[in-house]
Amino acid sequence: MKKIIGIFMGTTLAALLFSCAPAQKNFIIATGGTSGTYYPFGGAIANIWNTKVENLNVTAQATGASAENLRLVSKGDAEFATVQNDVMDYAYYGTDMFDAKLPNILAIGTMYEEVVQIAARVDSGIRTISDLRGKRVSIGDAGSGVEFNAKQILEGYGLTFDDIKKSNLSFKESGEGLQNGTLDACFVTAGVPNAALQELAFTNGLVLIPVDGPEANSICAKYSFYTKTVIPGGTYKGTDSDTAALAIKCTIVVNSKLDEDTVYKMTKALFENVAELGQAHAKGKEVNAAKAVTGVSIPFHPGAQKYFVEAGALK
Repeated sequence: MKKIIGIFMGTTLAALLFSCAPAQKNFIIATGGTSGTYYPFGGAIANIWNTKVENLNVTAQATGASAENLRLVSKGDAEFATVQNDVMDYAYYGTDMFDAKLPNILAIGTMYEEVVQIAARVDSGIRTISDLRGKRVSIGDAGSGVEFNAKQILEGYGLTFDDIKKSNLSFKESGEGLQNGTLDACFVTAGVPNAALQELAFTNGLVLIPVDGPEANSICAKYSFYTKTVIPGGTYKGTDSDTAALAIKCTIVVNSKLDEDTVYKMTKALFENVAELGQAHAKGKEVNAAKAVTGVSIPFHPGAQKYFVEAGALK
């Protein structure tokens, strides 16, 4: 009888302890295609959250990237996502590629730069943005973030798409166009170095066109998701000098309905383990709390804001 009572009490105690244990939270972070940067980078973030925050299971999901990810987070089909901060801005305010505002999206913070690189053939005579007038220019895929980057930068220099002979081509197609002489210049928004431009520089050479001066200042003032950056000399074969440029940023967005405490713990875990993130993915070396609050043009989630205030990154 004593044994039976002991077994019963032990089983009851175990059941009570189990029932009191916090339930595991299962989240999805929407990323990008499996051959791109967002998918492995998002997987590295998920691993930090899974190992540093208790009762959490975050899965990185391959997707069509920024625009799709923002819709997934807005609908609650994913709790987190990696997105470009300019596309995030369009989604939140219902502009450009979005016909209406997407609800339920807030920012955690920006991660690393994706630079708007403007490359031209060496023999094109193009050395400034103004020189693009009348030239054959690829502005990225139709409806892409690159196309909007090109539109905004040209606008800053008093040009429109009507002033160029525009083509909507992928990065690879743009590089090939500059190689075979069917294009004079192209816009590429990506991390540096970009593979298509590396190949072009190696085979034909290229010229990087700077975005600087008062024009760059006015573009950043009008579109707060841009940040100034520099493409270091030597990034591409034959480019020995630094080139001023504008960048957008890979950003983590979150569904606004997630509670403050959970998002606070996840934000804290991410930014207190950036060394581990850098070991898991090269882009992780560019992540830190001070930079994470720059280029954010929509509100932060209260949980993320709480962490950044504690860390001294926000007042």
